[in-house]
Amino acid sequence: MRILLLALFFTVAPASAQVFHAEELSFKAVKVVEGLEHPWSLAFLPDGRMLVTERRGRLRMISKDGKLDPAPVAGMPEVVQRGQSGLFDVVLDPRYAENHFIWLAYTASGSGGISTELARARLGNGRLEDLKVIFREEPKARASIQFGGRIVFDGAGHVFLTLGDLGDKERAQRPDDDAGSVIRLNLDGRVPPDNPFVGKPGWRPEKFDLGHRNMQGAAINPATGALWTHEHGPQGGDEINIIRPGRNYGWPVITYGVNYGSGTRIGEGTSKPGMEQPLHYWVPSIAPSGMMFYTGERFPKWKGNLFVGSLKFGLLVRLRLEGDKVAHEERMLQRALGRIRDVRQGPDGLIYLLTDEDNGALVRLEPLR
Repeated sequence: MRILLLALFFTVAPASAQVFHAEELSFKAVKVVEGLEHPWSLAFLPDGRMLVTERRGRLRMISKDGKLDPAPVAGMPEVVQRGQSGLFDVVLDPRYAENHFIWLAYTASGSGGISTELARARLGNGRLEDLKVIFREEPKARASIQFGGRIVFDGAGHVFLTLGDLGDKERAQRPDDDAGSVIRLNLDGRVPPDNPFVGKPGWRPEKFDLGHRNMQGAAINPATGALWTHEHGPQGGDEINIIRPGRNYGWPVITYGVNYGSGTRIGEGTSKPGMEQPLHYWVPSIAPSGMMFYTGERFPKWKGNLFVGSLKFGLLVRLRLEGDKVAHEERMLQRALGRIRDVRQGPDGLIYLLTDEDNGALVRLEPLR
């Protein structure tokens, strides 16, 4: 179902801030930091500092007064960066105040090629310590696209990692392949005994579902506790899904996208018994990245809304929800800031964006009084 979208206009305000007029409110976009090289993910430390990943493999520190430390954080794992591969998500451990652990998703090499890994390390004074690889995707591949890379904790002792199909769509339907799946683990890396494929012959037990193309957005819905993800379709067919254990989300058997260039059909159509329909989809593709449920007080009219970044059109997409349905879509910031890679809510209740550019920026959205 297509939803009519309203255009958003902006003017330039003093102090390098841009003012935008959305459907329900006006806000300004303030550049906090520039000079980031293709930033991918943002995390807020309790002391007011921020961590930013750069795809080439660097972890950067931003001070609480908005200054970028010129020296990257030391002690990083060896990251392979070519094409879409590299350093992806950074997320604080649920018990960070006690253990100072951060979690990283990135691509690393091994026998047979590269794949996405999940690691945990203690953040010390300008460096990582006690780095431990929690998970290595198998099998590896000679790939350069579609790695996934988002990390989410469910608050019940589990960590989720989203994985792409590594550019080989048939892998997303293979039971013995991690690619194209959400992975669910205990925080120590063990497989939870209640994972849906545990004990099922031929299935990798860490898999929580299957049938995804490339998930670069994931978040827990605070109203329900369910994991929501979005993924890139091919030419069209970007999807938002609610992740249920053991479900098949269809790629590449069903999709609302088509083959690049030719526009020909992929798979068997848009639906098939036993395969899940997306909650929401985009045709044409917006190239989504980053996902956040807004729960703050600074934008009260947006409370409970879902926000998604767009790489293709430089959009911030706002989705008003009614339960598990999208009731309305608004597109903001179109091409005003650049390719929006990540969307986060800060501890201050403001919205923070990362732009995926050679000279990428951290941007803060503030309501106008």
